[in-house]
Amino acid sequence: MGTNLDLFQLVGQEKIDMSRFPVENIRNFSIIAHVDHGKSTLADRLLELTGTIDKTKNNKQVLDKLQVERERGITVKAQTASLFYNCEGKQYLLNLIDTPGHVDFSYEVSRSLSACQGVLLVVDANEGIQAQTVANFFLAFEAQLSVIPVINKIDLKNADPERVEKQIEKAFDIPSDECIKISAKLGTNVESVLQAVIERIPPPKAHCKNPLRALVFDSTFDQYRGVIANIALFDGVVSKGDKIVSAHTQKIYEVNEVGALNPNEQPTHKLYAGQVGYLIAGMKDVTEAQIGDTLYLHKQPVEPLPGFKSAKPMVFAGMYPIDQSEYNNLKSAIEKLTLNDSSVTVYRDTSLALGAGWRLGFLGLLHMEVFNQRLEQEYNASVILTTPTVPYKAVLSSAKLIKEYREKEITIINPAQFPDKSKVTEYLEPVVLGTIITPDEYTAKIMMLCQARRGVQKNMMYIDQNRVMLKYLFPLNEIVVDFYDSLKSLSSGYASFDYEDAGYQTAELVKMDILLNGNIVEELVTVVHKDKAHSVGKVICERLKDSLPRQLFEIAIQAAIGSKIIARETVKAYRKNVLAKCYGGDITRKMKLLRRQAEGKKKLRKVGNIEVPKDAFIKVLKTQPDK
Repeated sequence: MGTNLDLFQLVGQEKIDMSRFPVENIRNFSIIAHVDHGKSTLADRLLELTGTIDKTKNNKQVLDKLQVERERGITVKAQTASLFYNCEGKQYLLNLIDTPGHVDFSYEVSRSLSACQGVLLVVDANEGIQAQTVANFFLAFEAQLSVIPVINKIDLKNADPERVEKQIEKAFDIPSDECIKISAKLGTNVESVLQAVIERIPPPKAHCKNPLRALVFDSTFDQYRGVIANIALFDGVVSKGDKIVSAHTQKIYEVNEVGALNPNEQPTHKLYAGQVGYLIAGMKDVTEAQIGDTLYLHKQPVEPLPGFKSAKPMVFAGMYPIDQSEYNNLKSAIEKLTLNDSSVTVYRDTSLALGAGWRLGFLGLLHMEVFNQRLEQEYNASVILTTPTVPYKAVLSSAKLIKEYREKEITIINPAQFPDKSKVTEYLEPVVLGTIITPDEYTAKIMMLCQARRGVQKNMMYIDQNRVMLKYLFPLNEIVVDFYDSLKSLSSGYASFDYEDAGYQTAELVKMDILLNGNIVEELVTVVHKDKAHSVGKVICERLKDSLPRQLFEIAIQAAIGSKIIARETVKAYRKNVLAKCYGGDITRKMKLLRRQAEGKKKLRKVGNIEVPKDAFIKVLKTQPDK
């Protein structure tokens, strides 16, 4: 095996000479798949085969570096590695990008694909095609990349690679003889994946002679060196000391260091067209390394590359420190974390009950959980998260209002700012196109669930004898809290779900107030769909009833839409037993004492005001795990 020796000589030198790899010997590819189909394990095997990492027993998901990723066994951030591989006497440079498979992070996937010319589509031989496989395939297909199907986990005893081949042929029109059957865990047949990458994926269309044009497809933040931008060079050469300009901000930087990711950073003298690597240029803030931005040499402007759609937050949640004295620590923690995760949007927000905090926009629920978990693990910050909401829109009715708000359509992130019906011609709510893939015996149950969530069926197709693909249009607020859990429990964990944004549609939305003894409680205002108002109001009233302390007077908890009360719970008053001293005697005596007590309570109720304790709010506003 001369390959590894050559490599060690390469790595043994001070810096790798990247000019040894002309464009035709470079392949940029990424690995896409559904959650848990073995992307990161395949990446480990490829790293071992090419001698990038030593073969040891403890190479498990080497590219998943975050603690969250290790604990949950999922990939959250796309990772890059450069592999050197000898094939038929030629030294090839293969740039591999490992991508996440979860629906919330499809933004990471689409970014990674822009730096590639081909993809490995990994499918589990046991599970077959699942929702995310379909979504990711179409992302790659739209980007016109060559797709190499890889069937993984053929070592499992229930594996049925032939069935999966037929599914791939039916769903994606890829001939079954193109599929490569491997077991990434045992390393069976992985060598042929590398062969296929070299044969079937075209080299990048790039020229070293042209002026520099590089795409920033990811960025991380290092406390000591500032922003590290991951770049794909489409044209030209970049070396240390070059002056570069960002097409987005027009700022000029000097390059301090360039190199290849091997998977750890390896400084090199230069990076050439067609290669993927990292660049450090003294950027202080990740917002300067705008993802999708084009970098070029100072005084040599070029046509910027088409960027990406910026990530649209689909779910908003309030985040508040448990104790207000922690506000500044939490502020710096959130700032540092958003440096590494550019898809979170942050707005300042204050709540009467919970104090100062933020309203954060996330790509989805898992993204929100991961963000929260990273705050706790990496920055020791404990926070209160409120129930997630979605952004609504309202179309204003009069010219006077449009002038006041400065636009015809306003986006409402905080339910307290929901405009009144009289000011608005129509309300809009976000909708998503969901894809559900399930064994056919669960179809009826799942259709019932979708209808209960106001879903509209768009399509239904059999992928093979016993698997169905359903397409539904859902209002986002119906699926945002617990749809995925209900789907999994209905289908014994077999159904998989994926969604993509489908714009806005008109909806009958109402603003629901919660009243305590006739006074509106500002923090508990919610926006709901008219049909669901009753059930949601009832749940909130019940939760409040459980968490409010009893007083000497009774408290009426009501949910109201405008002036119409739709749900009510009562917290009974504490009562002294005024009849204790009466034994025997006439009934009128007892009635008199009770009447007098009732009058006293009535008077108290008029003057007594209710202080809602903070933990009661937390109980009502927090995400409910059991609901």
